[in-house]
Amino acid sequence: MSIAELLAQAQANVAAVLDSPRDIVAYLAFVLAAGFAVAGALVRTMIPLRWLAVGGNLGLVVYGALHPQVSTLIIASLLLPINVHRARQMMRLTRRVRAAELQSDLSGLWLRPYMKPRKLKAGTVLFRQGDEADRLYCLVDGAIELVEIGVRIEPGKIFGEIAFFAPDKRRTFTARCVEPATVLAIDEVTLKQLYFQNPAFGFHLIGLVAGRLSEDVRRIEKRFSGSDEPKPPQH
Repeated sequence: MSIAELLAQAQANVAAVLDSPRDIVAYLAFVLAAGFAVAGALVRTMIPLRWLAVGGNLGLVVYGALHPQVSTLIIASLLLPINVHRARQMMRLTRRVRAAELQSDLSGLWLRPYMKPRKLKAGTVLFRQGDEADRLYCLVDGAIELVEIGVRIEPGKIFGEIAFFAPDKRRTFTARCVEPATVLAIDEVTLKQLYFQNPAFGFHLIGLVAGRLSEDVRRIEKRFSGSDEPKPPQH
């Protein structure tokens, strides 16, 4: 087929599309879906990526219904509710993180949708000093003690987060239940996904670690100031 014939066929196809309002809407929806897909490839954070995917899915649903393209319609219809759910889920997490920051709330109960509950009996050792860190925990009820320093964790508090950022990823203390307790646990893979997909969560987690380290420093300073031992040198 010659170039002239190809151009003539393309002109005829364009004219046929322009003569049908339904085809015009269908192809406009397809162009918008393609635009959303390209924009989604350029963004770096998960929330706008999900909403761009939603826009693309809507465009393909319209295109598949009007053109019609059954396979396109089915695939886009299946992906649309998934992307809407994930986008809303990430937005809820962002709102919870911001609320926690405004209230200076270092508890982890707002992470509950991403964590799995676990019941523990009195005397159970959740992890020991030197164990490899593979989970982050939040105490819901009961009492857990950090054995080496004799500190009790209050219900609603996250613990075990510092080991995730330690070079060797080893636990610095032993966590033992002094009475029956319920904890929520989030695994490392899920935690990293939330950290990289949601910048607000990442900043809040860093703030949590910094706050916990500051508490440890104050505890050490208090211990030295209350003893006859010389204080450590100031840097």
